[in-house]
Amino acid sequence: MRFYGFCSGGPPDVGKMLGGEEDKDPEAEKEKEEERQEALRQQEEERKAKYSKMEAEREVMRQGIRDKYGLKKKEEAEAEAQAAMDAASEGSLTRPKKAVPSGCGDDDEEEESIMDTVMKYLPGPLQDMLKK
Repeated sequence: MRFYGFCSGGPPDVGKMLGGEEDKDPEAEKEKEEERQEALRQQEEERKAKYSKMEAEREVMRQGIRDKYGLKKKEEAEAEAQAAMDAASEGSLTRPKKAVPSGCGDDDEEEESIMDTVMKYLPGPLQDMLKK
């Protein structure tokens, strides 16, 4: 029985597939990499153009709906609300409200009143020790 290609022979690039010597040309590899990068850039530009076109079409549809139902753009509505708040606070003679209502924050007076309350329930000698 004969085994063809087992001991020798075979396709000529078997050595390359097994990690043998390859003909490397740094300029050719650099050129291929540049072509690949250019192709990627071109694909990205086409994708961006496609999505910007789709977004423009959507905006036309949105504007049609806004016009039909008398709605305002979200940014315009927010800007008007902010302007109304600013205008209301400009002529105000009172100070702006605190973010934290009184009694909820760290007030020294409140802390002292709690300590006074605790001191009332402690026995006399213990009160004297804590006062010092």
